Amino acid sequence: MAIFSRGKRTRDDDTTAEAAQPAAEATEAAAAAESAGDESVPHVGISVSTFGQAASAPQVATPGTSTQPRSQTNETAPAQTETIPGLRDNVVLRAALAALPEKPDSIDLLNVARQLMQGHVFLRVKGDARALISEGKDLPLAVATLRGKRFALAYSSGAALQASVRQDGDAQTSAMGQPVLAVIRHVLAGTYDGLILDHASAPARAVLPRPLLEKMVEAYDEQLTIKQALAAERTPQTAAQVADALTKVKLWVAVNRAAEGGPVGVAESRTKSGERFLEVYSHPLEVVAGGRSDQAAPITAAQLAKALHGDDGLTGVIVDPRGPWIRLRRDDLTQLLALTD
Repeated sequence: MAIFSRGKRTRDDDTTAEAAQPAAEATEAAAAAESAGDESVPHVGISVSTFGQAASAPQVATPGTSTQPRSQTNETAPAQTETIPGLRDNVVLRAALAALPEKPDSIDLLNVARQLMQGHVFLRVKGDARALISEGKDLPLAVATLRGKRFALAYSSGAALQASVRQDGDAQTSAMGQPVLAVIRHVLAGTYDGLILDHASAPARAVLPRPLLEKMVEAYDEQLTIKQALAAERTPQTAAQVADALTKVKLWVAVNRAAEGGPVGVAESRTKSGERFLEVYSHPLEVVAGGRSDQAAPITAAQLAKALHGDDGLTGVIVDPRGPWIRLRRDDLTQLLALTD
């Protein structure tokens, strides 16, 4: 049974074009940016056309060749909320949108994009969504126009939905949550030019163009295992869940040269006490959104185990250090460390 409809529109809200323009300009700048530097030097620009083109798998990190640690954001996600009873907010995405400045730059928008990739978003449907589903009818997505292009609309929270209703006054709609990947793939399967998030919640809104959405879904684990575990409430089982995922899903590290002509290093983070943690990422976008001149390099679980075996000074790994993040020590990584090439 089809959930979405590609041939219909519930709304064509031209006011959204003006409201979302600052975010759109920043996102378009991200899409147009070009990578800089010689191809032999691992470097990544803020470019949706290149961030998925990863560098070759790196060599084992050694002291003196790793890049400077990234400043860390909040370790855990905000507490779960329901601003509309029965609709669980996507709190990580909502927080990323709320942090947007009046005129976001491309890194701001890429940070929203990476936080979008966990959990769910909400859709507004004309009429009663449950009745339409029970009758086997399609659910048309709400659409807004921006500079003559058509963008599907989605929402991070009940509060964002309420803001949309207040803006257009159409109370004869209902809301339903859908998995993020399902929504993005529906947008890409249709003729939409991208996705607008929380269009009526200025300045906490973002416009994600189609090329960025295409890159976002290229390399993700279908179950979003790591992202969902890190965004959920932390339990005694969280470390074990993430450690298990490290042995099964695609992983990346951040590589760069500390100086021109110098050796390629792998990014690591250090605690105040001097402990060293290799930075590991669940998607190339997590690397690019850091705003440094790092390039995402794929690494297998066996290669990660080899890196840890090859450097006794590494205490463990830090996963998605842009946050929500988790540190895993060697005692947490026994399953990973047992792997070999």
